[in-house]
Amino acid sequence: MAATDFREDFLTALKEKISSESDWLSNMANFSALIYQKFPKINWVGFYLLRKDKNILQLGPFQGLPAVSKIEVGDGVCGTAVAEEEIQRVDNVHEFPGHIVCDCASESELVIPIWLDQKIIGVLDVDSPIRARFSEEDQQLLVKALKELVTNSDFKDFFIK
Repeated sequence: MAATDFREDFLTALKEKISSESDWLSNMANFSALIYQKFPKINWVGFYLLRKDKNILQLGPFQGLPAVSKIEVGDGVCGTAVAEEEIQRVDNVHEFPGHIVCDCASESELVIPIWLDQKIIGVLDVDSPIRARFSEEDQQLLVKALKELVTNSDFKDFFIK
């Protein structure tokens, strides 16, 4: 399979799956399952959702080994993405200060903040057992896919006070 085929296949499958569903939880569950199924060399993918009442990211829908349930904003790659309001693409997680180990096989990580009404509501976290696995092309595709997710999902009642 050519390098771009899995990306196109993922985006097509995602659009088909979420176009007929507005529930944010169902859409996040299917989103993580599709990445896990379609992207090569991925060992964990899921969401951490920012709790309204605390400075905590809570584990959401995911695929892979059991994971840390709560991450404080500013801790690890996920917490750093929220604190800095920036995508974190880490080629070698062992060199990231404060990296939180969920799967000891993980070598690289891509964490993308999820924005709704100019507020971060959580992050998409994707891990790989391959060092420097994530490209700019992967990052751009997942940013585009997250915009589809936010556009097609009803988050406001759950995330916005």
